[in-house]
Amino acid sequence: MKIATKFLGEVEIVEKDILTFEQGLLGLEDHKRFVLLPISEEHPLVLLQSVEQVEIGFVVAYPFAFKKDFSFDLSEEDLEQLQIENEEDVLTYSVVTMKETLQDSTINLLAPLVINMDKKCGKQIVLQDNKAFPLRYPMQTLEGSAK
Repeated sequence: MKIATKFLGEVEIVEKDILTFEQGLLGLEDHKRFVLLPISEEHPLVLLQSVEQVEIGFVVAYPFAFKKDFSFDLSEEDLEQLQIENEEDVLTYSVVTMKETLQDSTINLLAPLVINMDKKCGKQIVLQDNKAFPLRYPMQTLEGSAK
């Protein structure tokens, strides 16, 4: 199926790649169906695009690539909602606020997106220890691995 995107124009997606965020995203609770689309091979960034509304798309990144000591625990409730059975099925992304250059951009480490790629469901989680990781962490250099 074809969808219109905020940054990439019209793209072809496969229905099985659609992710469902049952609770939506923060501030966008009514939007539940998204897809991850690669932006370019040069940057560790992807687009989280609503399949229902073209204007809703976010640049997201693998937070561990920018903050190698980034870590958090999921609650039992989160594990249950995300139907997590294997740690290998889980991907974590964080929303990026793009500036003129990648080095001036920031990444939101306070509210990561946790996605069960096997079950195709996700949830945005606000970390309770909000002193540990900031809302706007500078993306100046790659620290860790994007894998």
